[in-house]
Amino acid sequence: MNKKLKSYYFLVALELMLFLSGTAFSQDDLLADLKLEADTDPGYTEATFKSTRVINSHSVETLGEGSLDFRISHRFGKLNSGAYNFWGLDEATIRLALEYGITDRLTVGLGRSSFEKTIDGYAKYKLLRQRSNASASFPLSVTWFSNVAYNALKNGDEVIEENPEYRFSFAHQLIIARKFSPGVSLQVAPILIHRNLKEEFETSNDTYAVEFGGRVKVSKRVSINADYIYRINTNTDNPYYNSFSIGVDIETGGHVFQLHFTNSQGMIEEMFVTRTDGQWSEGDIFYGFNISRQFALKKKK
Repeated sequence: MNKKLKSYYFLVALELMLFLSGTAFSQDDLLADLKLEADTDPGYTEATFKSTRVINSHSVETLGEGSLDFRISHRFGKLNSGAYNFWGLDEATIRLALEYGITDRLTVGLGRSSFEKTIDGYAKYKLLRQRSNASASFPLSVTWFSNVAYNALKNGDEVIEENPEYRFSFAHQLIIARKFSPGVSLQVAPILIHRNLKEEFETSNDTYAVEFGGRVKVSKRVSINADYIYRINTNTDNPYYNSFSIGVDIETGGHVFQLHFTNSQGMIEEMFVTRTDGQWSEGDIFYGFNISRQFALKKKK
């Protein structure tokens, strides 16, 4: 086994150890630890989703004030790559991120992806919260999300080297969600992606899309999630596909462990909204997981 593969398998083992170690540090329910929808008013709906992600896309959730989320996102290679690549297990991309709840409504984050060596940062603010009680009610939760990404890959392109602004892309989403019952939550999110450098087949630097996400709870700590993104202004020359992901969320103490299948390799909005090159019907499916480990840095009042 060469040195590169040894390092890769060591990293995967380290990620899994981090996940398994969580049960030793916490026996409390995740909501008590994170309080994603922390509020003393019992009328507010809590935990529309168990994580700040549905799968690839952001969910309507924000972190609680003082909560630090260390997030590992991992995508193996395509399942149809065959036995030589161990059906994708020999190839992988990874994103590491730190996210912090400044208030119960405002979350910021910073991440770095091995795919195209991209650095990204985001801010996310919960505008409205679903609630239902005798004094007041509102049927939806609404969250605004914006991010900026910088592609640091050295590809030898003179145009990009001379114009570093071409490396930037931006994403904006208005996430609208409703928790219909303790076991069913749905969300929809209009999306705008702006890339400073458009590809030859594109007629605009802007891509408009709509995300549809859902969660169905099957046990106290397990749910099935799905995430689909429909691109609106694409043309016939566009070689990419709409992103579709499906998986399982497993909650264990201070962790949310997400296992999923997706046709998107990239893990930030500019990648999986505009440049998903996998096709489900051809077996271009990436198996992956997200590990979310939260730490309470500030005591609740």
